[in-house]
Amino acid sequence: MKDATETSAAEIFADLRPHLIRLAYRMLGSVADAEDVVHDAWLRWLAADRDQIRDPKALLHTIVTRLSLNELKSARRRRTIYVGPWLPEPFFDPEEEGAADDLTLPLMIALERLSPLERAAFLLHDVFGLDFDAVSETIGREATTCRKLASRARAHIHDAKPRFVVGNEEGLRLANAFFTATRTGDLAALRAMLAEDVVVYADGGGRVPAPIRPLVGLETAMERFAGLARLFAVHPSRLIRYATINGLPGFITIEDDLVQTTALQIENERIVAVYVTRNPDKLQNVPDVAGWQN
Repeated sequence: MKDATETSAAEIFADLRPHLIRLAYRMLGSVADAEDVVHDAWLRWLAADRDQIRDPKALLHTIVTRLSLNELKSARRRRTIYVGPWLPEPFFDPEEEGAADDLTLPLMIALERLSPLERAAFLLHDVFGLDFDAVSETIGREATTCRKLASRARAHIHDAKPRFVVGNEEGLRLANAFFTATRTGDLAALRAMLAEDVVVYADGGGRVPAPIRPLVGLETAMERFAGLARLFAVHPSRLIRYATINGLPGFITIEDDLVQTTALQIENERIVAVYVTRNPDKLQNVPDVAGWQN
């Protein structure tokens, strides 16, 4: 039976756990890895002398950030041999108001291009609101260095920030129209909703068929979707549901008995990027799929 101290420790951690998961996910781009890091943080939290802890949130920030930095070293080695475009693991329907803005796929991909310390300094300061003295304590660098790290990161990801906020209703309307056009072969309707410089990313990770390079430009994308429409005529796509995926409108489908997510980046009422995740390793925790697969 837990004593009062253990119960209090569990309650404190439980309250902070969603926040810590979000920090680790932003650092790592993987829900599974984020959960592993937060579990390790929980074990360290249990072992800590909590009588000496003045700020549990600050301590857990530090533990999760440092564990994530360690994980990034091995994750980056894995990604140097990754087959095709790398996309972060899908994150669905964030419940926190405004949370989607810093989880969008373009931002997550931009974070991937930063050094681990740049990413940590930027997230802790710009996203989670820590001052640079606190960032310094967390990542073990001088406050002036942390300021420079965050500034460099900010410059790198400036272009990835959403310039046009699409409302949920409008975004899901376009997701519905895109799904219908691509699956029925209505290429005229599809062409009308794609931007001239649209880019299609498909992450199969070498595990399942997917283009190994991004498809750039309207005509290239249209050629790909025309081919897929012929495939769907023989092997229909099964829609699970429409969803908000990493802050973008999209949908979850079953394609040839494989789970797939599609997210759409929309600007000026046109789709400027399509992000398709097919790598089974990244789709283990997709909601609402049970019972749909053969």
